[in-house]
Amino acid sequence: MVDRIEGIGPIFPEKPEKSKGKGNFAEILKQAIDKVNELQKRAEKLADDFAEGRISNIHEIIIEAEKASLALRLTVEVRNRIVEAYRDIMRMQI
Repeated sequence: MVDRIEGIGPIFPEKPEKSKGKGNFAEILKQAIDKVNELQKRAEKLADDFAEGRISNIHEIIIEAEKASLALRLTVEVRNRIVEAYRDIMRMQI
């Protein structure tokens, strides 16, 4: 439902390509992090433009800042889950 709002799309690709070997997970992760970085930069640029008086619509700035914040929180949570899974694997006895 959120994907229907204009300008908001999924951070991760909907259907990742079939595994082509090494690097597929890393590539998807890098694309997701790059997207989060773009959102952060856009929010920062809009805030700077507002401070300089080039933009008067505060609503757009707040929405972009919230999108960037939400994307960052999601990224941190995904990272935490990956680290937790890695630790679980390392604790497994062979």
